[in-house]
Amino acid sequence: MSDSATSGAAPAARPRVLSGIQPTADSYTLGNYLGAVRQWVALQDEFEPFFFIADLHALTVEQDPKVLRERTYVAVAQLLAAGVDPERSAIFVQSHLPEHAELGWIMQTITGFGEARRMTQFKDKSAKGGEGAASVGLFAYPMLMAADILLYRPQYVPVGEDQRQHLELARDLAGRFNSRYKKTFRLPEPYILKETAKIYDLQDPTSKMSKSASSPNGLVSLLDDPKVTAKKIRSAVTDSGSEVRYDPEEKPGVSNLLTIYSALTGESFETLEQKYAGSGYGAFKGDLAEVMVEFVTPFRDRTLALMADKAHLDRVLADGAGKARAVASRTLADAYDRVGLVPAAR
Repeated sequence: MSDSATSGAAPAARPRVLSGIQPTADSYTLGNYLGAVRQWVALQDEFEPFFFIADLHALTVEQDPKVLRERTYVAVAQLLAAGVDPERSAIFVQSHLPEHAELGWIMQTITGFGEARRMTQFKDKSAKGGEGAASVGLFAYPMLMAADILLYRPQYVPVGEDQRQHLELARDLAGRFNSRYKKTFRLPEPYILKETAKIYDLQDPTSKMSKSASSPNGLVSLLDDPKVTAKKIRSAVTDSGSEVRYDPEEKPGVSNLLTIYSALTGESFETLEQKYAGSGYGAFKGDLAEVMVEFVTPFRDRTLALMADKAHLDRVLADGAGKARAVASRTLADAYDRVGLVPAAR
């Protein structure tokens, strides 16, 4: 028995991580699951996680209120169905903690206009409809995201390449605040998810699978009828020839399907190539369709069962918000004090 165990020393605190996902679709895609949600489940073993549904961010584009509310619940239900455990993770809705918006305003006051204008999210989205049609909320989105992160003083933030710029802004603003006032915020480090499976459109395997970009037949939605999902896999675009081989340059279609197969079963590309040597695409896609059905069916069943009990989801979110508020309220109070705001009388 170790000295710490015999002396009754408290176990070392787990490093804190934070991540969020927007409620902007009726279902997570396979890409959402493999690229983020499955990784969140694994993070629970080593870290103290804070996972939130970013409903305030969803308002940067026009939303149907009833649809947004339902999508928020279904986003929570899918996290639980995937294995995010409310006993080990704080699962909450962004708007349930006004601290996010309040610290977001502080972050806006220390961000330069040109600095904000250079953010990729605003440039890309405003380019589609013109800057005049973009909301101020979209412009301020990165500062709110910085607040989302800094509120919890996390050690790590899981990021993909598309979010790296936002994390860099959060680090810049934290350093600027700490220098201008007093050290208040931790500078969070990127947590690069290992071997993240990047999933491409089934009909256009050169484009990332995305609910905003993919064609309906190219998108695998986890809450689709499993028969629909199987049909999409069987009709996925492949490549010339008949060899099942992982070669993203020469065979992007087959390589995408191999990535999905490997990610869901744990079998290596080499094993799968040997398994289907001489078999052709038909047998390969047929087996992958079965693998997909075996995965999505229980996931879908669990999600629908959770959606049938909104009271349970409300309890999970209330508990998660309580855990989050215990951290966020202290951080906001420190930030308000350091910028010189008079505390409210109690």
